[in-house]
Amino acid sequence: MITRREFVKGGIAAFTVSFAAPAFLTDLARAQGSASRNLVVLNLSGGNDGLSLLVPYTDPFYYSRRPTLAIPAGSVLQIGSDTSGKAQGLHPKLTGLREIFNQGRLAVIQRAGYQNSSRSHFSGTDIWSTGNPPNTQGSGWLGRYLSTLKPLDPLDAWTATADTPHSLQASGVAVASVPSVTGYQFNSPNTGNEAALERAAAANIASHMPVDQPHVAFVGASVQAAMATLQRVSTVAQYRPTVAYPGNGFGQALQAVAGAMVKGIGTRVFFVQTGGFDTHASQDTVSDNGAYVRLMTTLDTGLKDFFDDVKNAGLLGDTLVLSFSEFGRRITENGSRGTDHGAASPMLAMGGLVRGGLYGTAASLNPDPANPTLENAGGDIHFETDFRSVYAKVIDNWLGGDSAGILGGNFRKAGLDFV
Repeated sequence: MITRREFVKGGIAAFTVSFAAPAFLTDLARAQGSASRNLVVLNLSGGNDGLSLLVPYTDPFYYSRRPTLAIPAGSVLQIGSDTSGKAQGLHPKLTGLREIFNQGRLAVIQRAGYQNSSRSHFSGTDIWSTGNPPNTQGSGWLGRYLSTLKPLDPLDAWTATADTPHSLQASGVAVASVPSVTGYQFNSPNTGNEAALERAAAANIASHMPVDQPHVAFVGASVQAAMATLQRVSTVAQYRPTVAYPGNGFGQALQAVAGAMVKGIGTRVFFVQTGGFDTHASQDTVSDNGAYVRLMTTLDTGLKDFFDDVKNAGLLGDTLVLSFSEFGRRITENGSRGTDHGAASPMLAMGGLVRGGLYGTAASLNPDPANPTLENAGGDIHFETDFRSVYAKVIDNWLGGDSAGILGGNFRKAGLDFV
């Protein structure tokens, strides 16, 4: 059995094989690397508290159920009312996103989720990654889309994480793992001419494709594809952005994504992650140095700089950012001034062709167990939009794929016209 793994310097995708390959080949097989539209999938890892990102500041139960975590109505960044008439606002630190919203280029899809939401980080992430709640060990929804592309380029998919995310995994789909553009290189203990000779020798060995040894041929093809990506990715390191991105990991990952777009290396789907959203204790949504305040600052500055950068490069119309998180948080704050694992939460879609606005309706936070917008005896927000309906819109209207075939059913939803 041949298994794809991430095991090389800088997280570059490569392959581990369960047979005895030549030692030199296994030592050197370390680097792995249409339409002009780009999709950037953003994972808010840990379970984002949707009620602190998108604030129902006129709902009295929001304040009674969150005595220390509720954001004062006067500081909320108002963005209007949804179709049910409920007023909504963004967290005070999301000034950049509010500006993008006012430009009509940010859509907020309220109460996205699915029936019987998992409270497990692992299961929840797998469900959102596969788009298949009954079978969370299957291929990823993005991987299935990529597998329909012919021919499939080794750089069609790029992840800024060290490990290949489940959403990008599928049979026959290679994913370039690029946590660091400068670290994406041929892995050799030597330098100069010796390293160049080793690279040439590896390429020569990889070019041998014995038809009677398919495992060896598979590794050889993988090495060839990996080496073909090295030069293209190296050009991204030369990119000079038009804005000053934050120096944190999220900002630098987005700068690399923008660079890959501007340099035209051919990537169609990017995956970026920012974490810290598992806010069980001391969540602090208000103080300047509060845990959730820092999360929102990181999110806002990174996305606003990315938006401006690709806009300045003339690529905003070809760019769509889509966010998700494995679950939301419970409505009532816990005894540790935090929030526990919940259910539905908002998704964000940002880009030059996005039809901005509020999609769907906000829940009433009245804890009455008969409240149809809540679940679990009024403890959690009940989903209104199946997250697969959001995926379907992206697949059909942005990527040009067949969502019914990729998602295994028709999840198209009328009125969900954010792109």
